[in-house]
Amino acid sequence: MNFTRRKVLGTVGATVITSALPTWVRAQGGQPVKIGMSMPQTGSLGAGGQAALLALRMWVEDVNQKGGLLGRRVEFTAYDDQTNPANVPGIYTKLLDVDKVDLLIAPYGTVPTAPIMPMVKQRGLLLMGNFSFQVNHKVEHDMWFNNSPWNDASSWSDGFFKAGQKAGAKTVAILAADQEFAQNLANGARELAKKAGIKSVYDQNYPPTTSDFSSLVRAIRAAKPEIVFFMSYPNDSVGLVRAVNEIGVGSQVQLLGGGMVGLQFTPNMVNLGSLLNGITNYNSYVPGMKYPGVEDFLRRYATKAAEAKVDPLGFYLPPFNYAIGQILEQAVSATKTLDQKKLAAWLHGNEVKTIVGPIRWDKHGEWANPRVVQAQFRGVADKDMEQWRKPGKQVVIYPEEYKTGEVITPFEKARGGK
Repeated sequence: MNFTRRKVLGTVGATVITSALPTWVRAQGGQPVKIGMSMPQTGSLGAGGQAALLALRMWVEDVNQKGGLLGRRVEFTAYDDQTNPANVPGIYTKLLDVDKVDLLIAPYGTVPTAPIMPMVKQRGLLLMGNFSFQVNHKVEHDMWFNNSPWNDASSWSDGFFKAGQKAGAKTVAILAADQEFAQNLANGARELAKKAGIKSVYDQNYPPTTSDFSSLVRAIRAAKPEIVFFMSYPNDSVGLVRAVNEIGVGSQVQLLGGGMVGLQFTPNMVNLGSLLNGITNYNSYVPGMKYPGVEDFLRRYATKAAEAKVDPLGFYLPPFNYAIGQILEQAVSATKTLDQKKLAAWLHGNEVKTIVGPIRWDKHGEWANPRVVQAQFRGVADKDMEQWRKPGKQVVIYPEEYKTGEVITPFEKARGGK
């Protein structure tokens, strides 16, 4: 197994972070509170993983500056799982049996997280989830707490299909990656379409190794759907956007997008530029959404991101990963223990306050009150990163409490920004 260790309190960072601790904490000594995880730092999810790790490191610095957890400094270890789910079980076994960590955070994403769910349930361990989708659906582990703004397929896709219905769409094309995340979401989208009386005229899965999407987009165009719903991973999403712009999907298409992972990452947004116009896609945060503390976090993050050469804006994953630290901090502070059963019981019974808003969990360990944003790209220029810092380039069409505009249809009209 080939994975690398990235440790916040490692050889380089230890002096800086430890010296920032209050004198009484440095003097009192004692064993650190060890928190561990795997995180994709290379591979298709690597760009998002690196940005998420920076946010977690920021939380470690902040909590240690305040005195750590239970008066003990926090030590954080992360291994690169290379976006390879086969690496993940071995990493978590090492974290538990060799590194002897006290608390676990799941890797970013559904596919890397799913393989460790049976193990953490068997060992009776608390696991903080990290933007995965329905990995606890079958396992039913009562010490799982996901931190992502959705819970089921309805929470993710409702806003998209409602916008399509409002535009009068009666048919849909569904294209999904042949991996667990995309398949779970596709199944939910099929149910939503069926309930809405929207007929499927194209439904296809594609292998994760697909790099040329031109034939798939041509097939969608030939099927003449009025809604096009994609469920794709970052590299796939970029390929699909380029293919759609090159080939077109037909003037009858009212709405296109939905579940495209990667269009939230700054490098992709900047590189694709105007090719994004008209696409309506899910998101977790866009400029203009107001949560206590999130703007201050993003300002601090931007400075550190420039130094670390990771996603310079950090809107998608970083606030939620910082919030994972806040969740653990509040649970440990309230219970005054690292006993995982007591921490889980407290989290089941209480709401936490974070920079992504208040969070309470349902019995499955998912958000009780989901807040998935559907936003339409509008008026996007090429090669301009600064445009993304301001509201307006991603117009929120759902949910109502964050809405900043109405969806523009049909898709071809929206592409022109008219």
